[in-house]
Amino acid sequence: MAKYIILFRFTQQGIERIKEAPARVKAAKQIFNDMNAEVKEFYAVMGRYDTVLIAEAPDDETIAKAVLAVGSLGNVHAETLRAFTEEEFQNIIEALP
Repeated sequence: MAKYIILFRFTQQGIERIKEAPARVKAAKQIFNDMNAEVKEFYAVMGRYDTVLIAEAPDDETIAKAVLAVGSLGNVHAETLRAFTEEEFQNIIEALP
């Protein structure tokens, strides 16, 4: 399964309803599961972003659907990064001409 780092920022709606955030995290995990993706880790963070998910999915299309479904609820803006393990990175480098 491919790994992804998803960076979230609260929208105005999301911050106005911040007390609902723990339930929204659970709902997001369920959305991912329903779409054949899995949230492996969740972090609340300080700085430019508010929360981070580490997730796995079989392909980019699956993670895109899951992130768009969560974003469509109006509480967060998302930025998705494809993450490569050290081994995957090494294989990519070794395959260079």
